Amino acid sequence: MNRPLVEAHVLLFLFCVATAIASPAQTLTTLLNLQATNSGPVAGLIQATDGNLYGTTYYGGYGTVFKITTGGTLTTLHTFDNTDGSEPLGVIQATDGNFYGTTKGGTTKGYGSVFKITPEGTFTSLYTFCSVSKSGICQDGAVPAGGLVQATNGDLYGTTQYGGTNTSNEGTVFKITTSGTLTTLYSFCSKSGCPDGGEPSGALIQAANGVLYGTTLYYGPNGFGVIFKITASGTLTVLNSFDGTDGNTPTGGLVQDTNGNFYGTTYYGGASSNCASNCGTVFQMTPGGTLTTLHSFDGTDGNYPEDYWGLVQASDGNLYGTTLYGGAYLSNGGTVFKITTSGTLTTLHSFCSVVESGDCEDGQESYAALVQHTNGKLYGMAYEGGTSDAGLVFTLSMGLGPFLKLTTTSGNVGSTVGILAQGFSSSSVVKFNGVAATKTTLTGTTYIVATVPTGATDGFVTVTTGATTLKSTQKFIVHNSWASGTAMPVAVAGAATGVISGKIYVVSGVETYNGAAVSNNQVYNPTTNAWTTATAIPTPVYGAASTVVSGLLYVIGGSESNTGAATNLVQIYNPKTNAWTTGTAMPTARSNFAAVVDGTSIYAIGGNGSTNRLTTVEKYVPSTNTWTEEAPLLTGVSDLSAGLLGTTVVAADGYATSGDLGTTESYDVSTNAWSGLTSDPNPRNDSCYGVISGLLYAAGGYNGSTETLTVNESFSATSDKWTSLAAIPTATFFPNSAVNNGQLYCFGGEASFHGTVINNAQIYQP
Repeated sequence: MNRPLVEAHVLLFLFCVATAIASPAQTLTTLLNLQATNSGPVAGLIQATDGNLYGTTYYGGYGTVFKITTGGTLTTLHTFDNTDGSEPLGVIQATDGNFYGTTKGGTTKGYGSVFKITPEGTFTSLYTFCSVSKSGICQDGAVPAGGLVQATNGDLYGTTQYGGTNTSNEGTVFKITTSGTLTTLYSFCSKSGCPDGGEPSGALIQAANGVLYGTTLYYGPNGFGVIFKITASGTLTVLNSFDGTDGNTPTGGLVQDTNGNFYGTTYYGGASSNCASNCGTVFQMTPGGTLTTLHSFDGTDGNYPEDYWGLVQASDGNLYGTTLYGGAYLSNGGTVFKITTSGTLTTLHSFCSVVESGDCEDGQESYAALVQHTNGKLYGMAYEGGTSDAGLVFTLSMGLGPFLKLTTTSGNVGSTVGILAQGFSSSSVVKFNGVAATKTTLTGTTYIVATVPTGATDGFVTVTTGATTLKSTQKFIVHNSWASGTAMPVAVAGAATGVISGKIYVVSGVETYNGAAVSNNQVYNPTTNAWTTATAIPTPVYGAASTVVSGLLYVIGGSESNTGAATNLVQIYNPKTNAWTTGTAMPTARSNFAAVVDGTSIYAIGGNGSTNRLTTVEKYVPSTNTWTEEAPLLTGVSDLSAGLLGTTVVAADGYATSGDLGTTESYDVSTNAWSGLTSDPNPRNDSCYGVISGLLYAAGGYNGSTETLTVNESFSATSDKWTSLAAIPTATFFPNSAVNNGQLYCFGGEASFHGTVINNAQIYQP
């Protein structure tokens, strides 16, 4: 049987001879031996709303789509004949109840397709790749490299390994509607040397922040593949470039855990010297792109993990996956493994434990990712082996109980969420983080659709039926909603803030509106929802501007109190040494201003509190420790909100000489010029603000005359438009704001103008 690896130059088959026997393996049970009519499974199974499992095989004609019950009864839904595609790469079930997938080849063009198939087996070809060709390159992409993902906007997203609008022919990211309209979002190798990677592989995932994440097999700054994120509109950012020692050739997709970290595998690379090309790795990556190698395979515990759909995180919190080769037997049939999120790996099964007539009776070479059914069992497939050497479907029981599976893990209040499990009835009660859904629709005993209720916040979903309560394995993220974190130990307003390695630093500020600035350095860990302290700032300041560059927190300017004189100090905190140093003083002493980073330059904008409204803009370059004066604002303001939106610096709101005007201006770094934009319809100053996914968010603040506000808005520089959003629960003036992992954090501030300083932590999920 031919092997379906992603590229010929990946097919090196560098077998590692096992030199040690793995720990006692978990018992694996064959659910069904596949036959020639359905053979060579590559992509993983999925659980559908009817409780059955659905998947594809590479062969049986030119591949098949099939359904299998948890009892092992298989039904072929479609057999490809090459004209409608060949070598399918799995299916997903969309919100319309139909299944969607991709094929690597076939069709009249020979470069793959996107298809739809109903649960009853009615097949529709939605799109044929290479429908647009130029100079021998498929402009719309060629050879899909993984499956699809349906985003919360209802569209489907995927990748092709080749094609694109660049002459390099290194693949694309595409969007396709369920009716078949395809849009190429990104073409790889956009610059010389392919710093953005090339030949994407594995399925994309949509993370909790709404952004899509994926991998490429090759290229990037280090040449061994990259991990990237891409917005729904096509803005791509490389988060990590593999260097060989930490992995090489990431073939599979990623999985995100409940703490926001990502996990995946690489086909080659790692620290082991037991394999000629090294045997591959399991890695963890933070949302910010910090990568940790959790495990390097050495052959005895498996080698060459090749899951197109990546790892699966089961209900016990552990990750499960398979390797193509290696294991406890000389036949190198591959393994099934478990690995904790901290990196402890256990080999659960080595394939080829039973060999009859040269065939591995328990399976061999598992390309397909595992899936956990809501009955608690893990299901997987072997590409070869079994009684007919056509592959097989297996189950693996880890003693895990039933749980809930969500069809989507995020949405707004009023959106609908599909929930899979068993044993549902008309009396089942659905709750979102403890808030009961008032509208549910039951389909049989395995599927409920619930509407996200008003008041729901980020958290787990539960369904109670009689005396049984089942819980989802992932938190549901309620977009455009507010939640609370642990209150600050010391209530402050007007503090400096910065996010470094996932921790939020809240430095200095005042405890009473007319009090002197304090020296506190309070540190919040969103993962643990807990506060600690760090070394106090040498010179306490109120209303300083702050930002982070290269892992250092810069606290610039500020005043000794609400009414005190402004300073021009640059105070720099290094969390690695827990120590402060100073930089060259800012030319203009000021407070109540904003700082924005573009690249590695810090722009200090406006400010000076109640004494003056500055138009002054000065740029600080930390690498040279120098300041220069830049073009001034069109309107002088203090207490403003600002941020970098794409490549544009935007300064909004703030207090002008004639009061709060809501002025919004954009700054072009390349031309050193400011221009006016649409004013904020709710003029204010001293808001909680930050930039998330290309939008400037501003919550709370003071309207300059009578009222502390709960108004929450976002601004888009692209559309030059302000949008009203869910109000911040507690009105706040001059809170301490930060952005971490796609959320806006608003700490403390004053409950009213010159009022009580509060210590609450209000967290906004866009």
